[in-house]
Amino acid sequence: MKKPSYLLAAILALTATSAVLAATSPATATFQVLITVAKACSVTAGSTSNINFGTVDSTATALSATNNISVTCSKSTPYNIGLLPSNNNTAGAGVMSPLVAGPDTVAYQLRSVSATGSVWGSTATDIAVGNGVAGTGTGAAQTIPVFATVASANVTPGAYADTVTVQVNY
Repeated sequence: MKKPSYLLAAILALTATSAVLAATSPATATFQVLITVAKACSVTAGSTSNINFGTVDSTATALSATNNISVTCSKSTPYNIGLLPSNNNTAGAGVMSPLVAGPDTVAYQLRSVSATGSVWGSTATDIAVGNGVAGTGTGAAQTIPVFATVASANVTPGAYADTVTVQVNY
């Protein structure tokens, strides 16, 4: 009687092995490919963005000049640009100082859109445009015009300059 039980065990073992092999072919699993893209912005200014009124007579009034800055922000990233003259006037009212010591300065006003457009200052933050300029990134460089006005050039003749800080908040 022991022979039939060995035979039964052998048949059961063979059947179980065949079932396991058939159930696992093909074996499958999954995995993910992941990335997190952070928002980012950069700004390009410098000597190519200088606003130059050129040489004017001391009797000149109501002067305006313009140039551009370049902002590159990742796609769909909202940003607000602030401009701050070196005198830290948050309303964009700067003062050009003489390059050679002298008694006078030349007042100017930064503006957006046009020479008669809105005052452009530095109260912009990452969540509020304030007196800055708002935009939305495209992933490519965007040209942003900056205008400056001078009410009067009635100062001691000479060269005058100021430095403006551009801040892109995002």
